Amino acid sequence: MSAPLFLVEALPTGDTLTLDGPEGHHAATVQRLRVGEELLLADGRGGTAGAVVTAVGRGTLDLRVTSRGYADAPVPRLVVVQGIAKGDRGELAVQAMTEVGVDEIVPWAASRSVTQWRGDRGVRAREKWSATAREAAKQARRPWLPVVAGTPDESTTTVTRRIAGAAAAFVLHEEAGDRLTTAALPDTGEIVLVVGPEGGITDTELTAFEAAGAHPVRLGPSVLRTSTAGVAALSVLSTRLSRW
Repeated sequence: MSAPLFLVEALPTGDTLTLDGPEGHHAATVQRLRVGEELLLADGRGGTAGAVVTAVGRGTLDLRVTSRGYADAPVPRLVVVQGIAKGDRGELAVQAMTEVGVDEIVPWAASRSVTQWRGDRGVRAREKWSATAREAAKQARRPWLPVVAGTPDESTTTVTRRIAGAAAAFVLHEEAGDRLTTAALPDTGEIVLVVGPEGGITDTELTAFEAAGAHPVRLGPSVLRTSTAGVAALSVLSTRLSRW
């Protein structure tokens, strides 16, 4: 089994480090790491450091750094515009998409989004998405932490501008004639993928996205939930881009 990963604000510059705070508590108290066990530190921006536990305290670990590394950011970047869903479906989507390699998630206030992020509720909801992405990145041993955009969410107009600046953009739509498996993909830049909420994407939204340069595509004959469509599409893209 691979060594567990813990996220830190900055990697140690020296040969030793005390891991404390929430990550130290999780490592020492929850995962119960012991002297001699190995772990991986990451700053969420590509930098990593391998370390071995030299002492265990109350919610802390003393570590000796054994290696250092850096992983370049993947190209092209995979950006998913995720229609805000009700209940925990949005968080399920964020978790799964992070595990399969999404680089940025854009919460989208679609016309048919049942749940609307407004005021403090929206700020808390976005923070929950960010926390979910952080934990999923740790579980997946990812050196790059996905970005969760939005303040707290993005409008259709803002999403349209994002599509216009992308190297390629696709809208998952059940009535599309083209398949994502055969769509032309760029070598660099951003690939923006739009996933609608439970009620789907309206004709007005689809028209706006197409005018900005997006191409409607489908995955197959099945109609997937908003919580699974993005991860399925990312799996296709990750395979075609040789990330997997």
